[in-house]
Amino acid sequence: MVLSDLDKRIKLLAQWMFKAEHLVVFSGAGISTESGLPDFRGPDGIWTRQERGLPPKPRDFSSVEPNAGHMAIVELQKLDKLSFLISQNVDNLHLRSGIRWDLLAELHGNVTKLRCTRCKAQVDKSTGLGRCSCSGRLVSSVVNFGQPLPQKEVADSYSHSRNCDLFVVAGSSLVVTPAADMPRVALESGARLVIINQGETPFDRLTHLRFWEEIGKVLPSAVHRLKELIKMDRQD
Repeated sequence: MVLSDLDKRIKLLAQWMFKAEHLVVFSGAGISTESGLPDFRGPDGIWTRQERGLPPKPRDFSSVEPNAGHMAIVELQKLDKLSFLISQNVDNLHLRSGIRWDLLAELHGNVTKLRCTRCKAQVDKSTGLGRCSCSGRLVSSVVNFGQPLPQKEVADSYSHSRNCDLFVVAGSSLVVTPAADMPRVALESGARLVIINQGETPFDRLTHLRFWEEIGKVLPSAVHRLKELIKMDRQD
């Protein structure tokens, strides 16, 4: 059987995942478009529409479900191959898919969480609380433009990016800093950089492996091949 170019790239990604000792995934709005949420810089994205003078499409976070891309990352976690997940998304789909909270940094917050202004602890918005147990005020954890990112999440993201040997970008244009600094930190530390994104990024000339296809056509297949490699290795 002759492998297509996509098959060859997926096979290579699976091999790199198999060999990786510290795999970090970085997700952006593009991973959630297959769940029905708009991205930011795509042809019909939030910022693209804004630049054209068009109203933004509504984002109903409560009606969407994790998709195959989200679940593929959960499979990496189950295989003990996911060291850390850095996300620019606020849609709560990673946590709903089954990602452990201690393996996740949500750099821009989460629409279902409140953050304490004093101790920075997070609580579910559904609790209806207005005050934290430390007496601090609870406010939305979502980070708006001009607001600082949560310090712990940023520090954890830099640390894991610095220590990883494989950095996989899933659905981000990599233009919003400081989040977009993470791939550069990984590259400078000697990690392989893989980008899965349908739009161009500033790192396209620096990446070791580039996918322009949908995340749902890449990650699930790569993880399936990874499972085969793990199975073969255990049989040897």
